[in-house]
Amino acid sequence: MKRWAARLAVLAAAAVAAIVATATVAAPAAHAAESAAEPARVAYAAHAVDYVALGDSYSSGTGAPPYQDLGCLRSSRSFAPLWASTHEVSSFTFAACGGATTSDVLNSQLGALNDDTDLVTITIGGNDIGFAEVMTICTLGGDTACVNAIDVALALANTILPARLDATYAAIRAAAPNAQVIVLGYPRLVSPTGSCGLINLSSTKRTALNHGADVLDAVIAERVAAAGPGFVYQSAIAHFDGHGACGPSPWINRFSLLQIVESYHPNAAGYSSGYLPLVNAVTG
Repeated sequence: MKRWAARLAVLAAAAVAAIVATATVAAPAAHAAESAAEPARVAYAAHAVDYVALGDSYSSGTGAPPYQDLGCLRSSRSFAPLWASTHEVSSFTFAACGGATTSDVLNSQLGALNDDTDLVTITIGGNDIGFAEVMTICTLGGDTACVNAIDVALALANTILPARLDATYAAIRAAAPNAQVIVLGYPRLVSPTGSCGLINLSSTKRTALNHGADVLDAVIAERVAAAGPGFVYQSAIAHFDGHGACGPSPWINRFSLLQIVESYHPNAAGYSSGYLPLVNAVTG
């Protein structure tokens, strides 16, 4: 079982135990982003595009089953295959994999890139700072434990993550020297108000998780800006505003014991109405 699925299995067992014990519970970790300026639009209509989608679960389509690859939780409802199906492509390689870290991208996804690659999209960084661990703690623990876990994750975001992102972006550029690279951020996961059902989230946890998303957003945006020409950052924070989990119009799945894997990942609307327009804003 892959690391991502294993962690979620642990979460499921623990959550069941928590409900039986009527423990106070809540929700997972957040990431996110917001670009300061409108990205330059790149015209792709003139020729067919060689497109490669890299990254983690927010690119693989986790959260929007059915999955065509259970190992990586790849879904045809992800923004990547949706983009490929609505644009002229000469090739499309879906390399993104649920649970991926920057190390996984470097070690197992870059083989899809070459001199002919025209377009690359990627979401990465959340798992490097412990998305699954923070999600588990914030779901099963109290406010203090959740806030402390987020603080640890944000310390990693400000210390180890920048160098890891720099190395990843440099490796992508070396492997695909002619590609436009669109780096997509993570949204705020949770609506400030609204019920999450049986496993609800306190306002303290929601505020901390969404603050964590803002910090991660800023870190990724800064590293993309430093990556040089050909790299564009598309924040998800503003575009997903009003569509967090537990709100009235969610693009993010709330925690569910019946859909552990999908919990706190984009749903089908999150990919088609959330992420896909962010890519289209760059590519047309």
